[in-house]
Amino acid sequence: MILKRFYDETLAQASYLVGCDHTGDAIIIDPNRDVEQYVAAATAEKVRIVYVTETHIHADFVSGSRELARHTGATLLLSDEGGPDWRYRYATAEGATLLHDGDTIDVGRVRITVLHTPGHTPEHLTFLVTDRASANVPVAAITGDFIFAGDVGRPDLLERAANIGGTMEASARLLFRSLQRFKQQPEYLQLWPGHGAGSACGKALGAVPSTTLGYERIANWAFGIDDEEEFVRQVLEGQPEPPRYFATMKHINRDGPSVRGGGGAPTRASLAMVERAKASGAWLVDIRPTPNFIAGHMPGFVHIPLNKSYTNWMGSLVPYDRDVVLLAESESAAMRGVKLASLIGLDRIIAWCGTDQLEEYAATRGPLSSVAEEDITVMANGARATTNVVDVRAQSEWDGGHIPGASHRFLGTLLEQTRELPRDEPVAVHCAGGSRSAIAASLLEANGFTNVTNLRGGFGAWKAANLPVVVPNEENA
Repeated sequence: MILKRFYDETLAQASYLVGCDHTGDAIIIDPNRDVEQYVAAATAEKVRIVYVTETHIHADFVSGSRELARHTGATLLLSDEGGPDWRYRYATAEGATLLHDGDTIDVGRVRITVLHTPGHTPEHLTFLVTDRASANVPVAAITGDFIFAGDVGRPDLLERAANIGGTMEASARLLFRSLQRFKQQPEYLQLWPGHGAGSACGKALGAVPSTTLGYERIANWAFGIDDEEEFVRQVLEGQPEPPRYFATMKHINRDGPSVRGGGGAPTRASLAMVERAKASGAWLVDIRPTPNFIAGHMPGFVHIPLNKSYTNWMGSLVPYDRDVVLLAESESAAMRGVKLASLIGLDRIIAWCGTDQLEEYAATRGPLSSVAEEDITVMANGARATTNVVDVRAQSEWDGGHIPGASHRFLGTLLEQTRELPRDEPVAVHCAGGSRSAIAASLLEANGFTNVTNLRGGFGAWKAANLPVVVPNEENA
């Protein structure tokens, strides 16, 4: 058996090639939109991709299954479980083979057995992998978003991300029963999950690439709870806010991801082109490192740095129905920004510009903007008592402790939550350390706030200085 794991750091997402070295056949499971990597890997391993499938309708990236199947001529395999609302609506048009619990897929001497494991999503499948050249028992399970290292898939996304009301508790109960059923598998079974640490598809994912069922029975909190009511309470408790783009992804992946054409790379924009794009309503996004943006940037640009959180904040803040212009330090950085955005379906990046446009702006239009900064500890002495202090961290972080007098306005919904604030009054933003608050400061400034300060060090520096902290339902620390 041939196994290759692909891992995208920004999505914290894993996909797999499983092949037979005897027949040269292979299957790709959970591909993302970067389909060229799978074709290249198949060529390197001297196998041909005959099947393409996925564990479920993904919420955090655009599936590449449809595109890869078309590109390679492989048979597309899709779940037919989960009821009418969450069946694949494009399956018939694509000639897909529908999968059900108990089905088997033979990839040469490798047998894939389909298990329906609902909970994270109604249609979710897990694939048991048996290398029949070695043994007639399964060696591993590709678990998708069912079981992770140290955690299980969250069952609240249909309700909280896709706005399907009343589904959280029912999904949590399905997840509990799927786990109880899966416990019957042998302890030695390797588990190859669909996500690692940093994914928003769970709340405590481990960073190791694989695990075993026996180890998870010992170390994974979800396997230590035999009472269904207690499991439901714990699995729904403390789940982070789902990124806003998850709702878009669920519908795109259910209804049919677009297959990209050969439109070419975005154009290199002049300053005049950037200004015309801005006037026509395009979003301007500066993806340079945060210190560079803070030191000097063009007015109107929102800052979303090209780091591991790039896709999260691009998908959460940038509208899908608007053109986008990127500002990057180099062409390679710009093209990486374009590629990563395409993984979550942001396909309207029409142009990019570089630091020479910054220099031209400073020379011909006026001084660049900069982000005002102060150490967060200055808020402790009352010198900024008239300032609106805005905490842009997640709800779970806020609930764990926050600065007295601050208001909580999560970065993902910041603009909606600040509509009532006067644009000319002082606003100071902070997060845990300073990166998210820099994004927040840029977002506010680009939307007309004229007196914004980024609080350096964030809540981490506040706590390190032993300053007062408010913990909900407890006395002030």
